[in-house]
Amino acid sequence: MGNSTLVTEFTLTALTVDPQVQLILFGTFFAVYAITLVGNVSMIILIRISPQLHTPMYFFLTNLSFLDICYSSSVTPNFLSNLLKEKKIISYGGCFTQLYFYALFATTESYLLAVMAYDRYVAICNPLVYSITMSPRKCVQLIAISYIAGIINASVHTIAATRLSFCGPNFIKNFYCEGPPLFALSCSDVSLNYLLIFVFVGFNITTTSLTLLTSYTYILVTIFKIHCAKSRRKAFSTCTSHLMVISIFYGCLSFMYAQPSSRQNYQLDQMASVFYVVVTPMLNPLIYSMRNQE
Repeated sequence: MGNSTLVTEFTLTALTVDPQVQLILFGTFFAVYAITLVGNVSMIILIRISPQLHTPMYFFLTNLSFLDICYSSSVTPNFLSNLLKEKKIISYGGCFTQLYFYALFATTESYLLAVMAYDRYVAICNPLVYSITMSPRKCVQLIAISYIAGIINASVHTIAATRLSFCGPNFIKNFYCEGPPLFALSCSDVSLNYLLIFVFVGFNITTTSLTLLTSYTYILVTIFKIHCAKSRRKAFSTCTSHLMVISIFYGCLSFMYAQPSSRQNYQLDQMASVFYVVVTPMLNPLIYSMRNQE
């Protein structure tokens, strides 16, 4: 039968088979998604209409809110729809479209978080040249690099995945289309797909992690050199929200991909995925709003 694809749709895993529990979950996650949209849209509007917030930090925060909306919307609407359906299915084309946009926005957000760490490094370690270093043109260039990295990563994995053959079964062990669970269903050689994951995802994680670690190492060294306790607290306060967002983002990623047991127990993997994909985008605007007088 050659490389012909026999599968025309995929069946996604349900979080539960109990109809009443599914209704409760639908109500809960619908509320979470609504808060995500309202919180992030409000953040964007507030920053745009407030001249005192027209700074590089809040420019990056606007883009983070936009990414959270897109990132959550790439998965959550279909997830909510399937909670009300007996058959949790997604079309062949819909699955690869979801895979592309999920990878695009997740990768872009990881780079944006690294860019925001660099912004805090310049603000705290080199405050006298901050306005010159983080010029509007430089900020736009950093955002563009983040999106380009996301587009390249998503395109490579999606194009490689579309070349696979799927002869059945079509049951994906997750509530959305993700790379490894999708590859497990293929009846063709997937060694290239895993190699691409190792190379591209490894490069992205290494690049963003090194940027984060280097930036905050210099930040901490600079803060500890400050003799005034009030100035130290002020410097720490500018980084607290970003550190919380990073901890949640990479904490979920580590549980999903770095833990061998998470792949063996797909139910635990699902719960981590729900928090990572659905809940985290809701938390970011709340975190940045807390203790923020501006």
